[in-house]
Amino acid sequence: MTSYIRELRGLIGSRLLILPSIAAAIHDRSGNLLLQEKVSGEGWSLPAGAIEPGESPEEAVIREVMEETGLAVTPTNILGVFGGRDFRYTYPNGDQVEYVVTLFKCQVIEDRGTWTDAETRSLEYFARNEMPSLALPYPLSTLFS
Repeated sequence: MTSYIRELRGLIGSRLLILPSIAAAIHDRSGNLLLQEKVSGEGWSLPAGAIEPGESPEEAVIREVMEETGLAVTPTNILGVFGGRDFRYTYPNGDQVEYVVTLFKCQVIEDRGTWTDAETRSLEYFARNEMPSLALPYPLSTLFS
């Protein structure tokens, strides 16, 4: 949790926050999609996170992917923008969020070999027909376009 979100939580508690955020669709050479398994037991997700104050969405996706995967990426295009009730989530501690997510297709520039984010348990590429359930309902047709 960023200091900005921590400060907001101090003011409003666990009440619903609408958060501008990003997610990355990263594919290997076979077309499999990279997913991140969360340490918290929340399951699998795309590399993703909130946009910090003063940060552009492109800067946020580059930062989040590096922190969560150890991959240096460049965003190549926007696959979609998602939000609304389907993108509401309640964390195990009771904090409620509704994400407005800009989903970027990203190209890997370099694999630095390790992530720095304590939220990541493991990383794995999945074929479309082997995808686990995701915490947020991104359309498969968009993720594998």
